[in-house]
Amino acid sequence: MALYTKEQAQALLKKVLSYSKADECEVSLFGSEGGNIRYALNAVSTAGDVSTTGLAVTSVYGKKAGSASIDEFDDAALERVVRRSEELAQLAPENPEYMPMLGQSEFKDSITYNANTAAMTPESRAEMVGKSLQVTKDAKLFAAGFLENSTGFNAVMNSKGLFAYNRSSDVTFSVTTRDEAGSISGYAARGFTDVSKLDTASATGVATMKANASKGAKAIEPGKYTVILEPVAATYMLENMFRFDARSAEEGRSFLSKKGGGTRLGEQLVDPKVNIYSDPFNTDLPGSTWGGDGLPREKTSWIENGVVKNLSYSRYWAQKKGVKPVPGPSNIIMDGGTQTLEELIKSTEKGILVSRLWYIRMVDPQSLLLTGLTRDGTFYIENGKIMFPVKNFRFNESPVIMLNNLEALGKQERSISVESYRSYLIPPMKIRDFTFSSLSDAV
Repeated sequence: MALYTKEQAQALLKKVLSYSKADECEVSLFGSEGGNIRYALNAVSTAGDVSTTGLAVTSVYGKKAGSASIDEFDDAALERVVRRSEELAQLAPENPEYMPMLGQSEFKDSITYNANTAAMTPESRAEMVGKSLQVTKDAKLFAAGFLENSTGFNAVMNSKGLFAYNRSSDVTFSVTTRDEAGSISGYAARGFTDVSKLDTASATGVATMKANASKGAKAIEPGKYTVILEPVAATYMLENMFRFDARSAEEGRSFLSKKGGGTRLGEQLVDPKVNIYSDPFNTDLPGSTWGGDGLPREKTSWIENGVVKNLSYSRYWAQKKGVKPVPGPSNIIMDGGTQTLEELIKSTEKGILVSRLWYIRMVDPQSLLLTGLTRDGTFYIENGKIMFPVKNFRFNESPVIMLNNLEALGKQERSISVESYRSYLIPPMKIRDFTFSSLSDAV
């Protein structure tokens, strides 16, 4: 199915709205085209192209709303989906938190689309995977990986006059390398808006280096250690704190809740070196300039010099509290320092280098205590040098406590989380007193 231009989307959405008889009606149109290659044991296992387009209609009577979706766009089908959404709305109970739809607004054009990525083909994907496999074979290891690209659009229009459109492109790559026995493991992941920045051979080289360096891992005692978290590992820890939701904080369900009531807005939460913000116009990690609630997104500081500067307020919660609504983040960026990963290692007298974390689970939402495991390369550091690989650990740690024990930050990198399928700009970080609770036999 074809991707709709802004003008084509606008024309179709106007047609759908013309069928509406509800008090309010909102129509969203979305689609994507792309492809992927999956490989394992140094051979491609699956490859495919994906193309989807869909349309969803929400009809509202008073505070009762009903939604229906469809993937065929002839006139009869479009009218049918509108009627269905109206039927469902009449049957629905009232939503006491329903907010009237917003009217016309101006949204800045985003920079989320890249022609290089949109032009990717099965041949170009195969070439990139071939380079990864060659590096793995040269290292006498076995690789499992996934390369995926997607170009898409989404548009929304409502009966109050609001119209918004965005198109985007993205490419992600991840690879794990192991020996034939599966006794060692290395990992690398990359994500970009512009595919010309993706070097699968270089990324795979990092994974093979980590795997080969992991041979003969030694068991050392669990406890509190100075750790250097590579960007991927730091991303997996920090993404659990990136909602910054005012309601959950004010209702006492969040690490941003204040004991006795209220929030920690304006308080010193973490080390002053920490600056976390959203910016849809960041060229390394662009985001949409509008959200699903119809609010425009601008650059927003969430934590500045360690102080909580903003919380996200839905339109309903903002009205209830008498404040201005603040949309949630379209991307997350954490400022880094000037040191390289190698320089962070060199500055460490004794510590542990963590390549990646996984199987992370929440223990306590109010303190944001997490538990999980290291994997894919964990190494002991002494006198500024990596001395030997160590067996993996289970950790019990809160990213809030972690960012209060921050010693240094390196240069930020774009990292992807394969659990949430999101990308972040996160630096490597050196943390003191990171808690490892037990050993793990996993590689």
